[in-house]
Amino acid sequence: MKQDKHTTFIGIRTTSADVCRWVQALLRLHARIAPRFARPEPRRRALAYLQGLLSDTARKNGWQLAEHAREGRPDGMQRLLSNAVWDTDGVRDDLRSYALEQLGKESAILAIDETSFPKRGKQSAGVAVQYCGTTGQVQNCQVGVFLSYVTARGHTLMDRELYLPLEWCEDRQRCQAADIPESVRFQTKPELAVQMLERVLRAQLPIAWVVADTVYGGNLDLRNWLEAHQYPYVLAVACTEPVEFQAPDGRRRAEAAVVEAFLLTDRDWQRLAMSEGTKGPRLFDWACVPMLHQWQDDGRHFLLIRRSITDPHEKTYYFVFAPPGTSLQEMVQATGARWHIEEEFENGKDLGLDHCAPRCAITASSGKRATHNRK
Repeated sequence: MKQDKHTTFIGIRTTSADVCRWVQALLRLHARIAPRFARPEPRRRALAYLQGLLSDTARKNGWQLAEHAREGRPDGMQRLLSNAVWDTDGVRDDLRSYALEQLGKESAILAIDETSFPKRGKQSAGVAVQYCGTTGQVQNCQVGVFLSYVTARGHTLMDRELYLPLEWCEDRQRCQAADIPESVRFQTKPELAVQMLERVLRAQLPIAWVVADTVYGGNLDLRNWLEAHQYPYVLAVACTEPVEFQAPDGRRRAEAAVVEAFLLTDRDWQRLAMSEGTKGPRLFDWACVPMLHQWQDDGRHFLLIRRSITDPHEKTYYFVFAPPGTSLQEMVQATGARWHIEEEFENGKDLGLDHCAPRCAITASSGKRATHNRK
């Protein structure tokens, strides 16, 4: 949905003072990251690039962004995204600091997810025939793993890693052509998530919860890492995920989908909202049962079950690691925060952050592709 230049999405008129304030905020943000650029030309062009992204230009490729910046050719914009020397990790850290200032640190939640960028050619780093979540089909695309930061004041993408398929990692000539460093090795999506979480840990950010879908929830190494560093989590798992629990007749190990038959009655389900949707609260029926950890009930591991109100046979399962005494409501609300990362993917692509197409070594960054620069 688009609004005209005089209104916002909630019907409040946008004044000239609002526009001036937004322009000044962008200039201050650019001044903050400007020292990360080695030369004046890419430093200046970075601001023009950001201004182009926030404009109403229909396509955000090199030609259109150059035209918006009143440049005759796209070469400058393409150089910025392909081989200009700038500290991408430094910019990432600057933007993280900026996000913390705007959103605060209270009860912060990290959401992990991946998104895909359909492509036609074979040269863009990491492009391969693989599952494309954007279209729901197996097709030629790139995949990026992202980390979202969520608080009561808002949410934003905070970090990113490009998923490099095994076929790329085994073809050093192809990697060299795309400027992928020799040190880069194959990593699964959960391993890339841990890499980003380690950066959060080094930054000493207080995190209340980590949430993710089954791609990450089903990964034991990721769960072990989170527990070792005392990060509470609510992670979706497949219905076939094995669960250890205390049944009336003793300890058992069974698939998540059958646990409720041993432990739950109709009175154990509670109807709770996981988040607010466009049509009101997202209501589901929820139940929670203790899980055994190393065959012991430590009061911190749980199986959370979500049941559809309209179709009771439709269920979703989550593994929970939480402080003792955590309520069902707190678990459910943490689960609802995961959907914000979907909004960020949609908003980023609406801005055109998936339109540019540099082919040098890249990482998916805030919905776009950014370069691993030559130093």
